[in-house]
Amino acid sequence: MACVGKLELETDVKSSADKFWNNMRESTIIFPKAFPHDYKSIEVLEGDGKAVGSVRLITYAEGSELAKESKEKIEAVDEEKKTVSYSVIEGDLLKYYKSFKGHISVSPKGEGSSVKWSCEYEKASEEIPDPHIIKDFVVKNFRELDDYTLQA
Repeated sequence: MACVGKLELETDVKSSADKFWNNMRESTIIFPKAFPHDYKSIEVLEGDGKAVGSVRLITYAEGSELAKESKEKIEAVDEEKKTVSYSVIEGDLLKYYKSFKGHISVSPKGEGSSVKWSCEYEKASEEIPDPHIIKDFVVKNFRELDDYTLQA
């Protein structure tokens, strides 16, 4: 039996959609510098790190609960709509999930923005929990990126 699932979240941030999106698109540079407690490094292996087909190797900081490394491939980007989709193609996460795809969108909301994240996954076995730990990490990252964006 396939253990397929989907998680979704939406959170409001104070940053403008343009600024938040631009900083998120620069995550390869910004995240390891601004959030060294979460990211040791993000290395671009193929492409420019932003375009469709780009592959990035993310090395998480010591103490990461779920993964030490994750290789992600950008599957789709729409700069105008501020959306990006990616797949995890290698790394620790795939010990737990046969497949893992994420989607992020940023849209204006009042004076700030609404940021949506969703993931689709297939568990390696029925005993594996839904990836709520990743969902919590994403919310934390969005809040920290918002704080960073407001200070920049």
